[in-house]
Amino acid sequence: MASKALAFRNKSWSPIPDRPQDTLVAAARRVLETPSAATKALLSHKIAADWRSNKLDVTGHDDAHAAPLGRPARPLHPELRMPRDMPRRRLGAGVTGRIALLHAVAHIELNAIDLAWDIIARFAAADLPRAFCDDWVKVADEEAKHFELLSSRLDALGAAYGDLPAHDGLWQAAESTSHDLLARLAIAPLLLEARGLDVTPGMINKLEKVGDNDSAAVLNIIYRDEIGHVATGVRWFRWVTEHRTLDPQTVFKDMVARYFKSGLKPPFNKIARDAAAFPASWYEPLSEPAKQEPVRP
Repeated sequence: MASKALAFRNKSWSPIPDRPQDTLVAAARRVLETPSAATKALLSHKIAADWRSNKLDVTGHDDAHAAPLGRPARPLHPELRMPRDMPRRRLGAGVTGRIALLHAVAHIELNAIDLAWDIIARFAAADLPRAFCDDWVKVADEEAKHFELLSSRLDALGAAYGDLPAHDGLWQAAESTSHDLLARLAIAPLLLEARGLDVTPGMINKLEKVGDNDSAAVLNIIYRDEIGHVATGVRWFRWVTEHRTLDPQTVFKDMVARYFKSGLKPPFNKIARDAAAFPASWYEPLSEPAKQEPVRP
């Protein structure tokens, strides 16, 4: 239902070309090279289904000689701005604030689709277990579902992804950590997605207060799935540090200091982070001095 609505609403939608893919890495790169947001989502579902049906190898000879990955292709809209240039959102009884909120989350989820496929396209290799690809294909598939659900809600409110400007700071995490899997895991799932666990309950609460239970239900789905995504990040961060004979807590601290200049901002949603097996001993010592207030789960 969401895919159908999105296909007709998004003017940049285009049919998925019927081209065979021999490897998962090649398929992941294809998503990154696809400008249409709707097609990225549809293609993500197709690749995930092909992977689960054992129709794709992980990598092949041609993948090793492919051109270096750059920024993912994106639609002409939305206009991308620096975070400081984005207008402030105010959620009230009207639809304007809700559209702005859902549009912002949809932009995050589009970036999340690309981040999940980028970690496969950039880092999947023979020395990693198949479970690594299983996990990140699942993440990509769910991020695509999230984008479609949000796009469907925007459509119901008379809007579409691309109608409003969006900030361009999200992909900087991918660019700065493109050389090291540990750095990518530390910054993308363990900082950015974990931050989503901290702030999403408050957004759900605000939507419920203005009577938009349908949008709140979508964010609840995203919230539950994102706990699993953070858990995936923790699991593979531990796996890589173990195989490099490194201490995960020490490495996490070093990665935050090196690649995340904004500082970790409490309050933290410890209930959700605990559910993702994300130890508080890793992140709490790195937080900015602030009053620790509980986050509603």
